[in-house]
Amino acid sequence: MPVQVQSRRGFASDNNAGIHPEILEAIVRANSGHVRAYGDDDYTRAAIAKFEEHFGSGIDVFFTFNGTGANVLGLQALNRPYHAVLCSDYAHIYTDECGAPEKHTGCKLIPLPHHDGKITADQVRHAYHGIGDQHHVQLRVISITQSTEMGTVYQPGEIRALADFAHQHDMFLHLDGARIANAAVSLGQSLREATRDLGVDVLTFGGTKNGMMGGEAVVFFRPGLSEDFLFLRKQGMQLNSKMRFVAVQFEALLTNDLWRRSAEHANRMARLLEQELRKSPQVRIVWPVEANGVFAQIPRAAIAKIMERYFYYSWIEDECIVRWMCSFDTTEEDVREFAAFVAQIVN
Repeated sequence: MPVQVQSRRGFASDNNAGIHPEILEAIVRANSGHVRAYGDDDYTRAAIAKFEEHFGSGIDVFFTFNGTGANVLGLQALNRPYHAVLCSDYAHIYTDECGAPEKHTGCKLIPLPHHDGKITADQVRHAYHGIGDQHHVQLRVISITQSTEMGTVYQPGEIRALADFAHQHDMFLHLDGARIANAAVSLGQSLREATRDLGVDVLTFGGTKNGMMGGEAVVFFRPGLSEDFLFLRKQGMQLNSKMRFVAVQFEALLTNDLWRRSAEHANRMARLLEQELRKSPQVRIVWPVEANGVFAQIPRAAIAKIMERYFYYSWIEDECIVRWMCSFDTTEEDVREFAAFVAQIVN
């Protein structure tokens, strides 16, 4: 019996969107003949060359299946089990990866209170203590998410300040870039300007949330950090045998500004959604809309009623804060229809 497919586009997550047609075409083109497995193929080399076009030479790029794997392995490459990672108390690595970073790296995650989704160099400075004391974990990595879990965007100076502190104290800056494309276009930056040029040492580069079928990349900007990564990736069960099908997605994403076009559209739809939602007095936008997410506080009774038609995530339940995300394929009609339905329920 045929599966009944729900055709309505929702606002739960950019993970829920389909595959961008240009990326799907690239997968089909790669689906011809036999090539060597595990990344020893021309498709993978071409994709890495695209990364070098955007980020510059002297980088190391490794593809993984998913974001959790990329984050865990990127952190594992930087840490020993007695090290610690400073991050936001709402960081994905802290709240949404089922303890995988701590399990697989053996190190401790230390959460810092977020301010609009961000942590600051001053907070890191206050948390920096116990260095050289055998009774304390040793701070090794600052990890930030760009754009943040609250839909906000670190300004370049904020990232630079964190990178400077890290490097002055023999630490590293890791950037979870699941939505780095959305952040870069929000700031009017290139991918390199948003990461490497600001002092980021290791980047988890997201593709799945920006139109890919599946796949993430770990990008090392500092020589020597990736020395053992081939083995970490294999042991971490993130080595794809048919690597070409991940690689061609990245090659397509990084060609003809597809990464930028898709992210710009998703961001623009989020701004439109914010504009439409603000027409309802019962909807309060909680954080600035700077990427492709809108976070709103709505009446408690409305949360379940809206979810009967549109699935989405309640972000901070006790405060009735919900998250609505836009994607590369969100349309203006989708936005206006959804906002009208929300208004009908909350008013």
